[in-house]
Amino acid sequence: MTTPTDSIALVTGATSGIGQVTARELVRQGYHVILLARNAAKAARVRQEFQAIARSGQRVDVLLCDLSDLSQVRRAAAEFRQRYDHLDLLINNAGILFGNERAESADGFEMTLATNHLGPFLLTSLLLPALEKSPAARIINVASMAYRFSNPKLTDLNQEHNYSPMWQYGNTKLYNILFTQELARQLRERDISNIVTNTLHPGAVASNFAADSDGLLSWLFQLGRPFMISAEQSARTTLFLATNPIGGQVSGGYFVKEKAAPVKHDLTAPAKSRQLWEQTEEMVGQKFFE
Repeated sequence: MTTPTDSIALVTGATSGIGQVTARELVRQGYHVILLARNAAKAARVRQEFQAIARSGQRVDVLLCDLSDLSQVRRAAAEFRQRYDHLDLLINNAGILFGNERAESADGFEMTLATNHLGPFLLTSLLLPALEKSPAARIINVASMAYRFSNPKLTDLNQEHNYSPMWQYGNTKLYNILFTQELARQLRERDISNIVTNTLHPGAVASNFAADSDGLLSWLFQLGRPFMISAEQSARTTLFLATNPIGGQVSGGYFVKEKAAPVKHDLTAPAKSRQLWEQTEEMVGQKFFE
């Protein structure tokens, strides 16, 4: 990658948990970090904290966006392109597990799907021209081992039937992995060699990602807290892929504890991943490569 002082990094979900730790450490390493967040007041507070540890002349900026709202994603991407001439590091970290009652986004999509998959897919597509201007760009998609507890149906991505918050969370984490694998394939097909993409399992982190869940989900999450690792520990693999030379040499990989790991699921077949890709393009109303 370029030297840290020249590098621009955008981190989603950057005001709490793994995203906040990731952004903070990138600031400490000298990156020009952009915090993509939903809450303006919280983002301003975190920005102020990070600016205090930044080097002289180093910037920490905020880009407001609710990833579940595709119009906001488009606005945020347009604002980014107006303000910055390139992007070196995109970390799609934001993710959430919603409650027992199925809810829909402003666009009519199930909220977990909209936040964890559709929004990041569209954001990455719209920022691709900025990434192509970097000499060595990296796209990192934070997934989860929860993909093993998924029950995906490509005929019902929106989970309009038999909704389950836990299943849908696992589904979207699987989609993060499939998106990464298919993106790596398509980048290679197009001879775009200056961009790599990888995904990872951060570990069971004691963060607030399940804050919007309720009932049994909330109780189970609180019960498991003593056995979870810290956000600092969970951010290690993200930072490894963001800054270690290995992270720039591999594309399409899935990492656990800073090591490549296999993904065992029927949907990893290229034809299935391509089907998910095409359906996602249709849902967001955007061809990824344009």
